[in-house]
Amino acid sequence: MARRCAICGRGPGRGYQVSHSNVHTKRIWYPNLQQARVLVGGRPRRLLVCTRCLRSNRVQRAL
Repeated sequence: MARRCAICGRGPGRGYQVSHSNVHTKRIWYPNLQQARVLVGGRPRRLLVCTRCLRSNRVQRAL
């Protein structure tokens, strides 16, 4: 299962974790994905959706 939002396509972000002594270590930030029942074409489907899409009502949740 991909760590990517099915609506906006948001995926992992890469960068460096910088310690107090300025040592750089590569790391990954993952988006906050939730499994939600979403209406797609009038039918409910289970999709991985980021919380920003859920909060901004970009998806219509199926109940």
